[in-house]
Amino acid sequence: MSFKVPSAFVVKKAAILSRKPPQLNIHNMNKILCIGEALIDMICTDRDVSLSQGQHFLKKAGGAPTNVAAAIAALGGNVSLAAKVGADPFGDHLVTVLQDFGVDTKWMLRDDALFTTFAFVSLLHNGERDFVFNRGADGALSTADLTELSIKDYSIVHFGSATGFLPGPLQETYKHYLHAAKDQHAFISFDPNYRQLLFPHDAGSFISQAKYFIEACDFFKLSDDEALLITETGSLDAAIEKLRKLSGAVFAVTIGSKGTILSVGNKLNTVPSIPVQPVDTTGAGDAFVGALLYQLSLKQKATINQLSFDEWRHLVANANKAGARTCAFMGAMEAFKHLSAGIFD
Repeated sequence: MSFKVPSAFVVKKAAILSRKPPQLNIHNMNKILCIGEALIDMICTDRDVSLSQGQHFLKKAGGAPTNVAAAIAALGGNVSLAAKVGADPFGDHLVTVLQDFGVDTKWMLRDDALFTTFAFVSLLHNGERDFVFNRGADGALSTADLTELSIKDYSIVHFGSATGFLPGPLQETYKHYLHAAKDQHAFISFDPNYRQLLFPHDAGSFISQAKYFIEACDFFKLSDDEALLITETGSLDAAIEKLRKLSGAVFAVTIGSKGTILSVGNKLNTVPSIPVQPVDTTGAGDAFVGALLYQLSLKQKATINQLSFDEWRHLVANANKAGARTCAFMGAMEAFKHLSAGIFD
């Protein structure tokens, strides 16, 4: 499939290859912690077929918080990932990929007893996905594994995987570090990343846990479908009003090619999207979140919660650029190689 990247995305080759802008000192940035799943996406390279029909698969590093961490690092941010992988070649691959992007992998832990988690993905003609999870080590990340991790070292903490709401150690770890981040007055970001296949008979569990995090966070991002699901409403307008009553946080609702609805206090606006012919939407939402958190990390911690509506709108407009750029490439990690702060205004 041929496609044309919009001129807004055309940046100098040197800017693309240099992921950490030379004028920025990574040690002066607010440090970001991402917590959650790290897995292998097995992408079916047979275009526009279901998984049951697919014959050829390509291995790619993935997992929502893993993608967010990689996007932040690709843009030049200072970020750590706390996750668990298997003590196997696929776990090795995940750690290597994240290190190559510049992510701090000290808290990417190995499990000798469990295999690295897999997600099998088939890309359909409209850029959407058909996928199945084969869960392994990611769900075993426990608070006991992270006793030496100090939230005091981080100004921004991001929670971003629906697997964190499944029963098991990761579920408790998520809640523990949500409370720890709150106690330390860190800026808390949340993206539920709902996957129906993970909750085929119990969407209620996902909804209640997502609401718990929404009430506690400072920023959250939802898709339009997630907004309707979590609020249990029939229209997006009603969902947004319910979300505003549920939380005082700044939030963004992505609405595909129509853009992103931004809510800050009592103000609401739709930030236009960037036109692009999608090759693969995998990781677009994670790139959006990563770009937003990267921009916040450049600001003084004390001022983040004091940003004006226009300042938030500018951040979201830039995050939309990162999300759209990601759609122009096959696979999230491949797309993140083409991310650069040079695409921002």
